[in-house]
Amino acid sequence: MLAASPYEWHAGLDTTLAVPVLGLVYLFLVGRYGTTTPRALSFAGAIFLLLVALWSPLHHLGLHYLLTAHLLQNVILAEWAPLLAVFGISAPMAAAFARWRLWRFLTYPFVALPVWLVNYYVWHIPFVYDGALHHQGSLIHLEHGLYFATGVLMWWPLVQNVPRRLPSAGRAAYGFAAFLFAAPLGLLLALLPRAIYPYYVHARPRLWGLSPLADQELAGITMALEQATVLFVICAYWFSRFLHEEGAT
Repeated sequence: MLAASPYEWHAGLDTTLAVPVLGLVYLFLVGRYGTTTPRALSFAGAIFLLLVALWSPLHHLGLHYLLTAHLLQNVILAEWAPLLAVFGISAPMAAAFARWRLWRFLTYPFVALPVWLVNYYVWHIPFVYDGALHHQGSLIHLEHGLYFATGVLMWWPLVQNVPRRLPSAGRAAYGFAAFLFAAPLGLLLALLPRAIYPYYVHARPRLWGLSPLADQELAGITMALEQATVLFVICAYWFSRFLHEEGAT
């Protein structure tokens, strides 16, 4: 059922259950292992972004009307919120996670990055994408959860020092690889000559004066520019650290 208004604010299952539980788990970890103010603020920022993605009008726009809004929601869930959440994990918390063999395996760079990329690409296959939108219950919640979970895995080697500390050059290369392999998806959506998601082709009413193809082009360009900006900044930071370290030796 469509929302009464494309711009309606509404808290669904994601926010009324999953997001508060995530916040409570973090508070428990803070009480047990401690943290710093910047890291606590970073995790609070992640919670805020999750609420924006899953409670604000962006949620309804993406699930009913505009591919652009849905891709922006996906970017928040798969990249921005996980980055802030991982940075919000203090060193003692990270060390506690690193005691788990499964966590050590999943955050290995040659595992974490491919898992994130495969998840991103699979959910953008047209029949999978449309299937999740037509079943806005279990499938869409699974999609959102996997975006965030794999995003946490992807950012972990770049931000945390355990279970393994990547050298600055390795982190720069990792960030560049993330951009190199993720960027084609947005560029492909921007350059395709026709709209490939029937769900949005048939969406009514058409919002913002965008045709289905124009919506897809805007979505692809926005996604590609976002990834280029965020991952370039991360890559440039670690590359500059590498140059500084080399100059100091």
